[in-house]
Amino acid sequence: MSAAAARGAVAVPGRVNLIGEHIDYHDLPVLPVALDRRITAEWQAVEEPVVRARSEGFGEREFRLDGPLEPWPAGDWGNYVKAAASAARQRWPLARGVVLEIRSTLPVAAGLSSSTALMTACTLALLEANGIRAGFGELMEILPEGEYFVGTRGGGMDHAVVLGAREGCALLVEFAPVRATPVPVPEGWVFLAADSGVQAEKSAAVREQYNERRFAGQRAAQRLGFAGIRQALEQAGAAELRRMAEARLDGMERRCFLHAAGEAERVREAVEAMRTADAERFGRLLNESHASLRDLLAVSCAELDALTEAARQAGALGARLTGAGFGGSAVVFCLEEDAERVAAEIGGRFYGGRAEGRLFRAVPSAGALELIARAGG
Repeated sequence: MSAAAARGAVAVPGRVNLIGEHIDYHDLPVLPVALDRRITAEWQAVEEPVVRARSEGFGEREFRLDGPLEPWPAGDWGNYVKAAASAARQRWPLARGVVLEIRSTLPVAAGLSSSTALMTACTLALLEANGIRAGFGELMEILPEGEYFVGTRGGGMDHAVVLGAREGCALLVEFAPVRATPVPVPEGWVFLAADSGVQAEKSAAVREQYNERRFAGQRAAQRLGFAGIRQALEQAGAAELRRMAEARLDGMERRCFLHAAGEAERVREAVEAMRTADAERFGRLLNESHASLRDLLAVSCAELDALTEAARQAGALGARLTGAGFGGSAVVFCLEEDAERVAAEIGGRFYGGRAEGRLFRAVPSAGALELIARAGG
């Protein structure tokens, strides 16, 4: 614990997951990058145990830290502020409250982890106001489960990358135990984030569909005699598991199991491709991932399918939805020499020449902890 400051600011980036979708909650590895677009929580400590938060366009929220925390209605942005307080106070005493001013350069509900960035920024601000400096491991013990407060049963990928990413690198995130390994992005590789225009509100209407897929995969593994999908992959080969799944599972359980098993293998191959600068292989894996998310997990939508197809027709090596799906964004992969042309053609093919603010470079950037260290905080 350090001396409590009176005011400050915490910046937390969004993320683009390059590959490894809907598998972090099965404790399987993923490969995201942090963005250079961020949510910033400017904070001022107050002596009473109260949180007052304001975000332009979303209004003000206020609650006390010394009483029970009950969620507001589903979809309310303030639930992520409450989730931050709920998570932090499980581990640390929060004697001081904060006044928060939330600013963002990160698109909302675009599948770029604005919700996790918001929760993480508010958590760090509360801790700073109380003189508490937590490390990566401590924060990863509270943040993923803390987000359950809003009702979404996700995994720990988003929290790991927005905290621990390194500039110029993807982050190989492994679980149980959590390990974060920077993987340098080869020179000349370019990633674009492209917003489909369909809001990805997994905290509201889509929440039950998102949770259903997590639990269906877990049930499937148990029906096959394993504790979970990770254990299945550790104990049996891919071909054997596919035969077992097709013989003994059906419906959503079979599709979720087959997606997770295949996606885990694609992540392993993608890390190899990145380390050997094999761009063709990396792009093919992105395309295969999107097909699995569309056909097996059924979390894509017509707009995301059209967007990824437009990217491939424009000359991208690979494209797929990124994030939970049900709308949101796609990640597009190409080489530097093709990037301007690919972006221009996507702008024409999908956006009708009106792509401003919806299509941008996803520059692999630093996570919150590196940003804090750079600031000398």
